[in-house]
Amino acid sequence: MTYPTKKQRELLNFIDGFIKGNGYSPSFREIMRALDYKSVSTVAMHVNGLIARGWLVKKDNSARTLEVVQGVAEQPWWSHLEYEVKKREGMSDETAQKECDILRQALAIVKR
Repeated sequence: MTYPTKKQRELLNFIDGFIKGNGYSPSFREIMRALDYKSVSTVAMHVNGLIARGWLVKKDNSARTLEVVQGVAEQPWWSHLEYEVKKREGMSDETAQKECDILRQALAIVKR
């Protein structure tokens, strides 16, 4: 299982908060303005990537039908680092162990 990156989480959290505050999902243009993207096509690319990963659902082909998959928005942004640590813990090669140590140190810093 993969976890959203910090940027992906920012987009998911914005969409989730917008829906909770307004009762409907934001338009791509609203997302563009709020997150300072340069074009609507950039927003579409990121949204489609989140849909492909299963973190967003688009109900149909009409506007304002995005939904954040339950549980994704509640995960802390560093959860993908925890996943990477677990993945490397089972590896025996020296490089994986060094990476695991570095990731643990990074987690200790961000969780302070």
